[in-house]
Amino acid sequence: MINEPVIIAGKAFGNPSIFLAENLLREARRQKQIPEGQIPSVCVLDPDGDILAYLLKNNMCELDPHWACYHSKLYNAHYEGLNFGIVGCAVGASYAVLLAEQMFVSGCELLISITSAGMIQAPASDSKFILIESALRDEGTSYHYLPVDAPAELNHQLKEKLSASFKGSLLMVETGKSWTTDAPYRETQPAIELAKSWGAISVEMEAAALYAYATAQNKNIVCFAHLTNTMAQEGEDFEKGIENGSTDSLGIIVHTIKNLNG
Repeated sequence: MINEPVIIAGKAFGNPSIFLAENLLREARRQKQIPEGQIPSVCVLDPDGDILAYLLKNNMCELDPHWACYHSKLYNAHYEGLNFGIVGCAVGASYAVLLAEQMFVSGCELLISITSAGMIQAPASDSKFILIESALRDEGTSYHYLPVDAPAELNHQLKEKLSASFKGSLLMVETGKSWTTDAPYRETQPAIELAKSWGAISVEMEAAALYAYATAQNKNIVCFAHLTNTMAQEGEDFEKGIENGSTDSLGIIVHTIKNLNG
C-alpha cells in the first residue's frame, strides 16, 4: 500500500536522472540532421505567444538553426541591439521546465519567463508586472526537483539586483509572490483565499516549477507575471495593452538582460 502520494514519494533528489536532455537532443540532431551549435545565451519563454508574434510581424527574429527540440521552435530575436532566443506558447509547469532543461544544455545561461497572470489581490503600487520572488507550489513538476518543504523562489542575488534596478525605472514592475497552479479551471474560492493568505498577488502556471528547477540545478531563471485579468469575473478582461502587451514585455526583457548581463 502507498502511504504517501506518489508525487512526493521516492524522488531521490541527489540521484541523477536516467533520461537526460542532452541525450534526447543528441538523437534529435541525428534524426533531423541539425548541425551542432549554441543557442543564444539569453532565452525567453513567452507562454502567451504575443511577444513572439510581435517580433515575427516586424521581422525581428528568425528560426535558430541549432535548436533540436522535438516539441517547439526557438527563434533568434534582435531587439534594441540585443539578441536572445524565444519560444512561444510555452504554457504550463512541465512544458516550461522541459524547455528550460533543453535550453540550458544547448547554450542558454539566463532564462526569462513572462506570462500573463490572474490578479488575486492588488499589488502594493498597482504595478502591471510582478517580479516573482517566490511561488506557491500548487503544481506537480516542482516536486521532482525539490523536497516538499523547500521554497520555490528567485535566486537572492538576482532578486537584489533586479529589485533595486526596477525601483528607478518607469516599467511598472514590483516584487511579489505568485500562486502556480496546473489546474487553471479549478481556481475555487477556498483555493484563492488560501493563496491570498500566503501573500500571493497573482496566479499563473510556470514559476514554481521553473524556480524549483533553477534551485536544484543552479540555473539563472527569472519569472515575471503580467497582471492581465481577474479570471474573467467581469467583462472586458484579458486586455494586455498596446500590441497585446508585447512592447511592455520587451522593455522588461531588455532591462533584465542589461542589468544581469551588463
